[in-house]
Amino acid sequence: MEIKSIQKVIKVGSSLAVTIPARDARFYDVKAGEELEVSISRPVAEDTHQTEVVEIARKLIKRHETALKNLSQR
Repeated sequence: MEIKSIQKVIKVGSSLAVTIPARDARFYDVKAGEELEVSISRPVAEDTHQTEVVEIARKLIKRHETALKNLSQR
């Protein structure tokens, strides 16, 4: 089982903690008190330019959705 997500580190008493998203805990049937193996790494910064290009592409696809569907059916 692998849950891969970016989570914020929170302070719990004098310790630090990372939460598991509820939907992932339910999907993998993770219970409180259960032991899990944890791997820690910092997220790789996204390329801002690439993110902008993807956002523009999504907007174009949404704007021209009907035309694109018609083309795909030819």
